[in-house]
Amino acid sequence: MQTVSDVQAMQSLARSIRAQGKTIALVPTMGFLHPGHLSLMEEGRRRGDVLVISIFVNPAQFGAGEDFEDYPRDPERDRTMALGAGVDVLFAPPVDGMYPPDFQTSVNVEKVTKHLCGIARPTHFKGVTTVVCKLFNIVTPRVAIFGEKDFQQLVAIRQMVADLNLDTEVVGMPICREEDGLAMSSRNRYLTPDERKAALCLSRSLKRGKALFDGGERRAEKIIAEVTAIIEAEPLARIDYVELCDGHDLTTRKRITGKAVLALAVHIGRARLIDNTVFDPSTG
Repeated sequence: MQTVSDVQAMQSLARSIRAQGKTIALVPTMGFLHPGHLSLMEEGRRRGDVLVISIFVNPAQFGAGEDFEDYPRDPERDRTMALGAGVDVLFAPPVDGMYPPDFQTSVNVEKVTKHLCGIARPTHFKGVTTVVCKLFNIVTPRVAIFGEKDFQQLVAIRQMVADLNLDTEVVGMPICREEDGLAMSSRNRYLTPDERKAALCLSRSLKRGKALFDGGERRAEKIIAEVTAIIEAEPLARIDYVELCDGHDLTTRKRITGKAVLALAVHIGRARLIDNTVFDPSTG
């Protein structure tokens, strides 16, 4: 596995790979890797000739008072896991490599980022789309793999790619969960043992929502009410939002008539956890 930290060196390497007629698959991450990330890498191995992962804790997607300084980091462990996953190139640029002192350009996808997480984190998605656009320009991947746990992020990146005519296919992969149902996340390490148990109210509530849908319920109000009740029954949980949205443009839906996403954001202790489940009547 080759490790690259310099932006220009990564661009040069990417040009060399493409000159050989090979395709690049990219898995962007902020490190502190877990099995969910490894599943994205496995898909990347399948879809590209050369697998590149990036590890970059992006300051631009953290708002004031958020956990940028405390975000979990373990570079040596990440390198070991990436090597074991068959990664060909680990791109780990420094902050000043991605954002030089005179940096002044951003990419802002407007409509699909205005609600859900965009309300509590108004600058977050501009930071995400800016850094992902930069990564696409540096690495020039033919395909990039993202997890569906960050569903709004996935929608925003797909919108950016379409709007800017970027030559990268964006692939979303299913949420990876612990055996008890908790969605895998680097921020799960913030949870105390009691909070870890409390956090299961998210997956439990989504399971109830899915059961209602599978039973024929299509009214958003009914599904949201039952999901909310399960979360509110957990004393350690504080709801940010419970929303049922169109699965393509994230507009609020009163009734499920096509692909939809039931999305949650819930505070458990110091952790803000997100999770979702997708409803698709066409596959029922």
